Amino acid sequence: MGDSRIMPDDESFSCLEAGLDMEVAWVDSTALKANMHFPTDWVLLRDAVRTLVKSILNIRGHGFKRRICEPEAFLSEINALAMGMSAASRRGGKKGGKKGEGKKERKGKLRAIKKLTKVVEAHAKRYRAQLDENWAQSDLSRKEAEVILRRMDRVLEQLPEARQQAHDRIIGERAVANEKKILSLYQDHVHVIVRGKAGAEVEFGNSLFLAENAQGLIIDFELLRESSPGDAQWLQQRYEAMKSATGGRLCAVVADRGFESKATREMLEADGTFECLCPRDPERLSQRMNEDEAFAGAMQRRAQTEGRVGILKNVFLGGTPLAKGFEHRQIQVAWAVLAHNLWVAARQKWKIPEQAAGQAA
Repeated sequence: MGDSRIMPDDESFSCLEAGLDMEVAWVDSTALKANMHFPTDWVLLRDAVRTLVKSILNIRGHGFKRRICEPEAFLSEINALAMGMSAASRRGGKKGGKKGEGKKERKGKLRAIKKLTKVVEAHAKRYRAQLDENWAQSDLSRKEAEVILRRMDRVLEQLPEARQQAHDRIIGERAVANEKKILSLYQDHVHVIVRGKAGAEVEFGNSLFLAENAQGLIIDFELLRESSPGDAQWLQQRYEAMKSATGGRLCAVVADRGFESKATREMLEADGTFECLCPRDPERLSQRMNEDEAFAGAMQRRAQTEGRVGILKNVFLGGTPLAKGFEHRQIQVAWAVLAHNLWVAARQKWKIPEQAAGQAA
C-alpha cells in the first residue's frame, strides 16, 4: 500500500479512453492531519494515566483484584493536575506577578504528574502480569485478553520516554529534535509538518503526494510513512510511477515552486518531458510567463490542483481521517482516491455523449 495508484481499467472505462488526457500531470503535496489532539508534553502523560487506569478497571471487572486504592482516585488526581498545569501561565514580567512564577509552578505540577505516572505504571505492570498469566481463570478468551494487553503495552513501552521528554522540555528547558519527539501514544508514524500557512503554522500527520490529469483524475498518489524528503526529491522519486500510470504518454509535469530544483529540471529535460515547474526566482518566473505561452497556461491551470487537493481531503476524507495507525490511514486514503476517481469518471462518462450530440446537431 506504500506505493498505490488507482486508475480506471481500459475495458471498464472504454467510453472514457478517447476523452482522457494523460500527457500532462499537475502535481502537488499536502499535509494529511492525524486524528489527534495537540501534542503537549504533559498531556501525553495524562493520556497514559487515563489509558492505564481504564485498563486496570477493565481487568478488575473480570475478577482480578490486587491491593490498591480505588483506581478512580488516580483519574481525579491526574485531571486536577492537568487543569492546574493549564492554569499555570508564564506570569514573569506581568504586573503583580513575580518573575518566573508561572514557570516555577509548571515545573512543580509536572513533578507531581511524573510521580503519579510512576505509581500508576507500577500498578499497571502488576495487573498486566496477572492477566497475562491467569487469563484462563476469568471469563475472557485469550484473544480478548490480548486486546487489553496490547493496549497497555503500547502505553507502557512509550511512557518512560514520554516522561523524559516532558522533563527535558519543561524542567530542563532543553529542545528535543522533531524526529525524536513522541507526538501521540496511539498514532503511529506521525510527524511535525511545518507549513507556514495562516492558521496552520505546523500540522501533525503525514505528507501526501498527488498527481492529477487535465480532467482531474488522480493518476498517482503516495502517503509517506517517514518524513517528507522535500517536494523536489519526492517528485524525482515518483516520476517513473507517474509515467507508468499514464501508459508512457506523460509529456509534461506542472508543479509549484516547492518542486523546482536543478536536479528535477535536469531529470525532466533528459527524459524529453516539458518542464513546467514554477521557478523560485521571481524574475525567471516573470520571464517564462511572458515568453512561454504553454508555460503560462499550465501555471494558470495549476490553481485547480489546489482545489483537487481540497476536494479529496475535505469531501472524500472528511477533513481529518478518523482511522488510527498509519496502515489504516493509508487504506482510507486509497479508498478515498478510488471513490474520487469513480466520481470523476462518472461525470466524464456523461459529458462525452453530450459533446457528441452537440457536434451532431
